[in-house]
Amino acid sequence: MTPLREAIVLPVLFITVALLAGLAFDGGVSLVPPSLFALVLGTLLIAALVKSGALAPDRLLHGSRSMAANANGAVALAALFFASAQILAVLTPQNGLPMFFVAVFLFVLLLNIVVAVPDRVRLLRSLAVTFGSTLVLKFVVLAALSTPGQSRTARVLAALFDAATFGAIAQTPQPSLAGYAAFAAVALYLVGVSLLPSYRPLSSTPTDIVRR
Repeated sequence: MTPLREAIVLPVLFITVALLAGLAFDGGVSLVPPSLFALVLGTLLIAALVKSGALAPDRLLHGSRSMAANANGAVALAALFFASAQILAVLTPQNGLPMFFVAVFLFVLLLNIVVAVPDRVRLLRSLAVTFGSTLVLKFVVLAALSTPGQSRTARVLAALFDAATFGAIAQTPQPSLAGYAAFAAVALYLVGVSLLPSYRPLSSTPTDIVRR
């Protein structure tokens, strides 16, 4: 990995992701920090990246590196952690049963990834599918069911969901800009993760890895 990528590209990418994912458009523009649960999910996501070999932390922080190089690595890791937490926070619905089920789903999925130890490529594909599906669920499906002045079909579907879930599915309406910001954050995050210093497995044994 080049010094330019480590010192500038990765920190700028992940800080941008954290800022985009943390934006709230509730009558204005504000920056909302991730919840405690999102920090827990972010920790699990970092663990999954390390376990799969998608992140080699000793290539960013190590005793053999200079103090300046370790400082750059620490900034990159901190930016990665907060970006991970913000991404998971913005993809989780705000309230009701959707928030509960998506939060449980993400927790179980990340915990399973940590235990299963997939390879780097499978992990990146899994993250792309998971982030894409939760993005569509929150900013397309739930947004359509929660938007005032919706079509008759949408109102009927919303009424059916409310009856089945005791009125716990409706979300606070959000402007389209929120969905665009979340989409950009997810895309930049996946690009940043693919650029992380990684290990490449040599065999099926998790310990048989080389630096990449």
